[in-house]
Amino acid sequence: MSTGATYPVSAARALALDAQRLAEQPDLDMPSTPEQVYAAVERVGCLQIDTLQMVRRSHYVALWSRLGEYDPEDLDALVYDPVRRRLFEYWLHAASVIPLSEYRYRLRLMRRCAEGTFRSRRRWLGEPGNAGTVEAVLGRVREEGAARVSDFSDERPLPRKGWWDWKPAKHALEYLFDLGELMVSGRENFQRVYDLRERVLPDWVDTTEPTEEEAVRHVLEWSMRRVGICAPRQLVDYARLKVGESRQHLRALTDEGVFVEVACLTASGQVERFIVHRDSLDTLERAADGGLVPSATTFLTPFDSLFWAPGRGVQLWRFEQRLEAYVPAPKRRWGYFCLPILHGDRLVGRFDPKLERATGTLRLKALHLEPGVEPDEELVADFAHAMRGFMAFHGATDLVVEGGNGAAALGVVG
Repeated sequence: MSTGATYPVSAARALALDAQRLAEQPDLDMPSTPEQVYAAVERVGCLQIDTLQMVRRSHYVALWSRLGEYDPEDLDALVYDPVRRRLFEYWLHAASVIPLSEYRYRLRLMRRCAEGTFRSRRRWLGEPGNAGTVEAVLGRVREEGAARVSDFSDERPLPRKGWWDWKPAKHALEYLFDLGELMVSGRENFQRVYDLRERVLPDWVDTTEPTEEEAVRHVLEWSMRRVGICAPRQLVDYARLKVGESRQHLRALTDEGVFVEVACLTASGQVERFIVHRDSLDTLERAADGGLVPSATTFLTPFDSLFWAPGRGVQLWRFEQRLEAYVPAPKRRWGYFCLPILHGDRLVGRFDPKLERATGTLRLKALHLEPGVEPDEELVADFAHAMRGFMAFHGATDLVVEGGNGAAALGVVG
């Protein structure tokens, strides 16, 4: 199914931002309730977890981008508190915090792991002694209770071979987590605490495994609602599905009218064919008529789900999102851990922050504006308001700006 209209890029941007709860200005003064925290995660779909912490960890920042002021302990309680648990850790786009309502649709991935689908896990399990390690680790958790990787000794001789040279117990814990035999029951100094599924998973969670067709169709439709608008291949990448297994289901969902093909102008002026969920057509029409005008000014983590549809940032915003933490310093264009700056329906710049927790200083090693962005009074005021909220969220009292082309233009020289 398709429509005959060609939509402006502003409408596509507005739909994409609205689907990701980034169209409305977050409240930087009034803390959100735990129920609002959960609703935001459910609306976005999931929050990617990452170990880097130049500022607060990525999943906390992603929620701040949408809610403004909130208590991160409320998010933690929704994941780890046995009474309040409504979210869980597992794989979706990457390692993520996911609503427990989606648990049954992750069972397919757990089963594929058990069947030996993933080469690296299968290879490790086939090495001498490793199957026994898995049984021993599972038995210890069963008998002694929840455990961290650091609770297991590593008797291999030194030196180690590098970051990914995990000790056998860590491999075993990760494998059992992938299988779904273990779940993450908590975090201690950001270390995962693993426990048996039956001791973590609430009784009310549906554990009926869907058929392969039901699972793939659900993940595609669930992802489409949250990505808003994209090309079919981008949707497959967003959902981390395989092209082959998705092709017939994408075609069926389009033939049935669940997905609708639309023509949109891109930021470069070209016309591209995208798809939207049929339930989002009214939002797209409203945006095209000027009834939905994004108003948020906020900062996005480099792992924000707005960027999970590969290439769409360039198509809709002429914005190249790139994490340069693993790029050698001389080859970086923008910085180690840059946060994109969203202003209305535009991505206007990025900054490379480092929170110095001991002194309460938020240091921006660089603050860049995108080519062609000329700050007006509104952008300057909105950026300052968002930065004050960002600093408050991090407990920072001082701001220092060291470089980039945007500091003076935005009135933040340090």
